[in-house]
Amino acid sequence: MTGVRCMLMRGGTSKGAYFLADDLPSDPQARDDLLLRIMGTPDPQQIDGLGGAQPVTSKVAVVSPAGGPDRDVDYLFLQIGVDEATVSDRQNCGNLLAGIGQFAVERGLVPAGPERTTVRIRMVNTDSIAISTFATPGGEVDYSGTTAISGVPGTAAPVELDFTGTEGSVCGSLLPTGNVRDEIDGIAVTCVDNGMPVVVARAADLGVTGYEPVGDLKADTALAARIDALRIQAGKLMGLGDVSGTSVPKTTLVAAPRDGGAICTRTFIPVRPHPSIGVLGGVSVVTALLLDGAVGHDLLVTPPDGAPVDIEHPSGKLAIGIEFDTTSPSPRVSRSTVIRTARKLFDGTVFPRP
Repeated sequence: MTGVRCMLMRGGTSKGAYFLADDLPSDPQARDDLLLRIMGTPDPQQIDGLGGAQPVTSKVAVVSPAGGPDRDVDYLFLQIGVDEATVSDRQNCGNLLAGIGQFAVERGLVPAGPERTTVRIRMVNTDSIAISTFATPGGEVDYSGTTAISGVPGTAAPVELDFTGTEGSVCGSLLPTGNVRDEIDGIAVTCVDNGMPVVVARAADLGVTGYEPVGDLKADTALAARIDALRIQAGKLMGLGDVSGTSVPKTTLVAAPRDGGAICTRTFIPVRPHPSIGVLGGVSVVTALLLDGAVGHDLLVTPPDGAPVDIEHPSGKLAIGIEFDTTSPSPRVSRSTVIRTARKLFDGTVFPRP
């Protein structure tokens, strides 16, 4: 069997296979076929591949040298289906992003600094830039540290992620429908895109509290059907066309915080409950909640000026900072920030299913 060079990494609260573009077929169809066989899709258990039987562990990062002067590397994210043979490039992944800079250093695409390294990453899916800064004492990546993030056991080295130009990067505008608030099937929603298209709705409006464990939400087939119908209609309003076979837009249900955070969330990809919340999904949700008149704005416990917004999710909390351009007459985002961690799990050769 012919193997493929691969690094398995945990990035944030996700896990994925990282590849150099040169190690994969250049033809997208051949590449996708190979990745499906590597991840063990289609199979609900992905028993014959690297996938972990859920969307957050069935992900791929494809990294290549910079294709322009404004970045150091290009990063293509591919969401691999679990029980369906799908490969989607219609979204970013801010969690796997947390390991891209380190992977680029490990593969020799970017030289390491003596103490810290900053890597400018073009997120190919949305043609936007993220800046990742992480520890490289002695010129080598150090994954150890004392930073804890919810949803991940133990601690690791912090990764600072700064986003610019993510506003409207998928749909073309921050509020793709042109409205802060819309109504779909009698449900009030806010459709937003600050790096990830998301439909925000009150949990109570869909007949749940917003505090349910993931297992309970997963078993609620009626809720899944309502969420799917909601997001399919929202996708058309957001200019995404027919989204019935894609993982975007995400749907996030919000409720008042109850664990010291600013808001409580339950997110679905596309109808499967997320064990936590995605980085860019969280960025979009916080952006929406900070807008007057948005769904959930009245539930938000607004932090002091300049302080990050703590999102409560099933695994804990995620802190996100959003800076708005106060000189603009309409809502414009100037910068988003988040702290994540990442860890190399193995580096070697993966053998795809024949």
